[in-house]
Amino acid sequence: MTAKPSDMFDRDAEWAALTRFAADTRSGATLGVVSGRRRQGKTFLLDALCRAQGGFFFEATEAADAESLRRIGALIGEYAGSPFPVRPADWHEVLDALLALGEQGPATVVIDEFPYLAKANPSLPSVIQAAFGPRREERLRSQTRLLLCGSAMSFMGGLLSGTAPLRGRAGLEMVVQTLDYRLAADFWGITDPHLAVLLYSVVGGTPAYRDGAAGGRAPESIADFDAWVVDNVLDRFSPLFREARYLLAEEPDIRDKALYHSVLAAVAEGNNTRGGIAGYLERKATDISHHLSVLEDTGLLVRAVDAFRPGRSVYRISEPLVVFHHAVMRPEWSRLERQGRAAQVWANSSRRFAGSVVGPRFEQIARDWALDYAAPDLFERPVADVGHGVVNDPERRTSHEVDIVVTGHDAAGQRVLLAIGEAKWQEPMGAGHLARLKRIRELLVRAGHPGAENAKLLCFGGHPFSEQLRQAGDSGEVVLVGLGDLYGR
Repeated sequence: MTAKPSDMFDRDAEWAALTRFAADTRSGATLGVVSGRRRQGKTFLLDALCRAQGGFFFEATEAADAESLRRIGALIGEYAGSPFPVRPADWHEVLDALLALGEQGPATVVIDEFPYLAKANPSLPSVIQAAFGPRREERLRSQTRLLLCGSAMSFMGGLLSGTAPLRGRAGLEMVVQTLDYRLAADFWGITDPHLAVLLYSVVGGTPAYRDGAAGGRAPESIADFDAWVVDNVLDRFSPLFREARYLLAEEPDIRDKALYHSVLAAVAEGNNTRGGIAGYLERKATDISHHLSVLEDTGLLVRAVDAFRPGRSVYRISEPLVVFHHAVMRPEWSRLERQGRAAQVWANSSRRFAGSVVGPRFEQIARDWALDYAAPDLFERPVADVGHGVVNDPERRTSHEVDIVVTGHDAAGQRVLLAIGEAKWQEPMGAGHLARLKRIRELLVRAGHPGAENAKLLCFGGHPFSEQLRQAGDSGEVVLVGLGDLYGR
C-alpha cells in the first residue's frame, strides 16, 4: 500500500481502500464513486492519491459544457505529453482519452466536483455507462481507475441507485464521513473533555472548519470558548457565519430552500417527529414527506427508529453546525447580519445553546461511545445497534424516554436488549436517575423484551455524579460514564 501522506489526519481506512482500488492490476478499467458533505477533505484525499500514484486530477467548476470540455481536454493533452491541446468534440471522446491513459498499466483518474459537469450535461452518467460497458474493447484493454467525486449528496447517492445508468458499474463506493467526537477533539488539539463537547456541539467533526474557517485556532480553554464562538462563528465576517446555509444551497434537489430551512428549524427546536414537524410548519404530514426524504438523502437529517416501537421514529440533524445555526443564529439573524451584535446575541443564548444544542449532542456522543468505544466486555454480547426508545408506564399513566438503548443478537439471531441508559449534560445525576432506569427496566421485563432482565443500566453525566450514585456504581448496580470516560482520558 502506498504510504499515507504525513500531513493527513486519520482517514487510514479511506486511504487503504483508495490505494487498493488505484493499484489494482486486473485487466479492464474500473469505476469508483466518492462522496461526502463539503469540507470533509475529499479533494485533499484524492489529490494526495493522484500525487502519490502519478495520476490525472480534474476539478470541475460551474461552467458551460463546452468550456468544461476544453479545460479537461487541455489537461489531458498536458498530462499525456501532447504538443498540442486535445480538443474533444464531446464527452465520448473524453472518456476514450481517459481510458487510453490506462493502456500501459493502472492509471488513477479523478474527476472532482462531478455534479457540476452532470448539471451542465445531464447525459454524462449515460456516457460513462456506455464507456464502461462490460464487453467494450476500449474498457477491456485499459486499466484506468476512474473516481468520480462530489459533495451534492443526494445526486451522488443517486448515481448508483435504482435504475440509474451507473448502477452495477462501480467497483468502489465511498462516503467520506465527518470525524467522530473523539477524533475531532484530537484533530483540534483539545484535551479538556468538557471543552471538547462544547466545541463538537458547534462545529462537529468537519476538518476544514479548523484550518480554513477558524484559521487553525481552537479555543484555548473553557474561559476562551465564548470569545472563540463570537469571533469564529457568530461574527458576520467569519467564514462559518453562512456555512450552514451553503450546505443546503449546493444540493440540486433542494429548490424551495426556505421550506427546507424551516423543517430543520423545527427539528432543532425539538419537534422531531413527522407530525411534530408538520405541526410546526402548519402543514399536513404528507406535505413534508418529500422534504424529509431529500434531507435524509443529503445526510443532514437522520431518521432514528424507536427501539421499542418500530413503527415510530424521530428525526435528528446530523451536522452540529446546522443545529447551532437553527437554534442560536437563525432566530437572531437580523441582529447578527445587519447589526453585528454577535457578543450580545451569544450572551442571551446560553440557555438555548445548552438545552437545544449541547444536550441532544451529548446524548448522541453517549450513543456513539456505547457503539464504538465501550470496553468489549462491558456487555454480554457484541453491540449491534445503539438507539433510543420510549417505554409506556400504564400504572403511572406516563411514558419514559430512554436516551440510550443498546441491543445485540443472541445465538439464534434474535434481537436482545443489552443496556439502557440516560445522558444528562446540564444537571448532576443522582439516585433519582438510577431509580428511573430501574423502573424502565422493570417495565421492559414485564413486557417480555428479550434480555431485559439482564440489561445493564448506564448513566452518562456532564457533571460529577452524586455520592449515592457513585456508591451504586461501585456496587455494580449501574455503570457510570463521565466525560473522561467518553474521551478515554
